[in-house]
Amino acid sequence: MSAVTQANRIVVKVGTSTLTYENGKMNLRRMERLCKVLSDLQNSGKEVILVTSGAIGVGVGKLGLPGRPQETGKRQAVAAVGQCELMFMYDKFFGEYNLTTAQVLLTGDVLVNEHLRKNTENTFMELLKLGIIPVVNENDTVAVDELEGARIGDNDTLSAVVARLVNADLLVILTDIDGLYDSNPMKDPEAKRIPFVPEVTGDILALAGGSVSNRGTGGMSTKVRAAANVNRAGIVCCVMSGAVPEKLYDLFEGAQIGTVFGTGKG
Repeated sequence: MSAVTQANRIVVKVGTSTLTYENGKMNLRRMERLCKVLSDLQNSGKEVILVTSGAIGVGVGKLGLPGRPQETGKRQAVAAVGQCELMFMYDKFFGEYNLTTAQVLLTGDVLVNEHLRKNTENTFMELLKLGIIPVVNENDTVAVDELEGARIGDNDTLSAVVARLVNADLLVILTDIDGLYDSNPMKDPEAKRIPFVPEVTGDILALAGGSVSNRGTGGMSTKVRAAANVNRAGIVCCVMSGAVPEKLYDLFEGAQIGTVFGTGKG
């Protein structure tokens, strides 16, 4: 756990199911508590990067739609509305603790274009030097599946991409389940949480396939794949529940929270 407790540069990913209610409206109480905890961690000397989902989900709630649109154009329009609302609330909540945020919207071409990748890395480094909290999302308004290389996919993958871009010490994925279980906890009342995974194997991926989030685009399998991605770069990952943001304090104090993947650099 020393790699977790001593982590300085942290990427925290929060999913749609953590940020919103079932009706798509923002869970303002939880969002405010998360921003307070992240602000406190930043004040303690850590560098915090927030990867947020929720643009489409919040847009659906804001517009009073019955569900996520299927048409690409409508989905992009809803994402544009939701992203504006998300950033407004993040700016408000972080601002209450005298912290400045910066919106960073990424597309998949940052992964394949070396020039874009370097520029993105430089932007992150300058923001961190200035004590600004980058708030990152995929640019759903322009990134579509039909454009080759434009889309990263789910935000679990995006969080792994960002963690590697900034050479983070730790990636924390906040979701609606408190870690990886040895069987599907939604079906098996005897399922037990796995506190530590030294290496993501085929068996671990098979377990992850049985644990699915209620909302959003990713289930547990995307989180485990993101963990494997950053582990290959020597970055530790923790998948934990985002229902009580204050548990992040417990994590950094060495408590056994969620599922930790990997042991540290090397």
